[in-house]
Amino acid sequence: MASTQSKTWKLYDLTLGLFVAVLMISNIASTKITSLGPFVFDGGTILFPLSYIFGDILTEVYGFKGARRIIWAGFGALLLMVLTITTVGIMPAAGGWDHQESYENILMLAPRLGLASFLGYLTGSFTNSVILSRLKVKMAGQKLWVRTIASTLVGEGFDTVIFCLVAFLGVLSPDVLWVLIVSNYIFKVAIEVLLTPLTYRVVAFYKRHETEDVYDHNIDYKIFSVRKT
Repeated sequence: MASTQSKTWKLYDLTLGLFVAVLMISNIASTKITSLGPFVFDGGTILFPLSYIFGDILTEVYGFKGARRIIWAGFGALLLMVLTITTVGIMPAAGGWDHQESYENILMLAPRLGLASFLGYLTGSFTNSVILSRLKVKMAGQKLWVRTIASTLVGEGFDTVIFCLVAFLGVLSPDVLWVLIVSNYIFKVAIEVLLTPLTYRVVAFYKRHETEDVYDHNIDYKIFSVRKT
């Protein structure tokens, strides 16, 4: 078992960048509601489950504190994106640029989607990370698949319900909104389950290259902090 002392992590910054990219791209793609067979979901659902897989990997390798830092970095980037899109949206359009209405109809949903994502992911991701962290200690690091799926079932449940209600309540009809919530949840959990073998490989790769495998014994699960150790 590796310690949580301050050290240089080779893959940490790269993972932070990928996580932020997934979070921001997912939120932009969420402005479109699409369907696949009987399922209805926002476009961001295609990519967003990867953020939970990142969360599982981060917590498993770096512990809760290492994952917490990246989660907050993602929220900071999301806030910057929302503020920028909103500011540009309320600025007057230049003469000859006739796409203001299209911009507002699509991108000006970003502030509401950003709030929905913040509230949903704040609840879901930290729930996911805490459950995974505590189960790792309780199960002595065994049965990673049980821990990742169990934490995702709870975390994605909170995330999906909160996100869909905040983002689309009053925008979509109740029937469509209900189908959206159920479809999103099933799709996200299914992705986690299907990619479990890949999660095992990535976790092993990270532990081997970082020489790190943190167990969160007797830690205080403080959410409002950015310290990684």
